[in-house]
Amino acid sequence: MDTDRLHEILAAHAGCKGALLPILHDIQHAFGCIDAVAEAAVAKVLNLSRAEVHGVVSFYHDFTPEADPRPCIELCRAEACQARGVEALVPAATAAAGERVRIKPVYCLGLCSVGPVARHGELLHARLDEAALVKLVQTA
Repeated sequence: MDTDRLHEILAAHAGCKGALLPILHDIQHAFGCIDAVAEAAVAKVLNLSRAEVHGVVSFYHDFTPEADPRPCIELCRAEACQARGVEALVPAATAAAGERVRIKPVYCLGLCSVGPVARHGELLHARLDEAALVKLVQTA
C-alpha cells in the first residue's frame, strides 16, 4: 500500500466530523482494499481503536481486506429484481464469468422499477435479460 497516498486521503478528511466512512470509501477506491496497515493508520488519525475501525470494515460488504484484480459486476439480488427474474439469470452470468470476472451480489442499486439491474464500475445497466447480462460479463 502506498503510504504517501494513504496519508493524502487521511489528510483530506482531517478535522471533518463523521470522517470514518468517507475515509474508508476513499481508501477502498484508491487501493482496492482496506488492509491492516490502513486500518491502523485510520484508527490513529481518528483516535479510535483498531478494533473499532476493523468492526466497521468487516461489517460493510463494500470494504475488503485484500484487493481483487478481477473486474466486478454487481448484480442486484434484492426483492424487486428477484420479482423481475434476476435469479434465472445468475447461472448464465456465473458461467460466463468463470474465474475471470467477479459477480458480486448486492441488495438494491436503486432502480427497482427497471430491474434486473447490474453495475459495472460507475455504469448501471437496467432491464437485463440473460443475453444482455452475459454480454456485460463478457465485455467486463
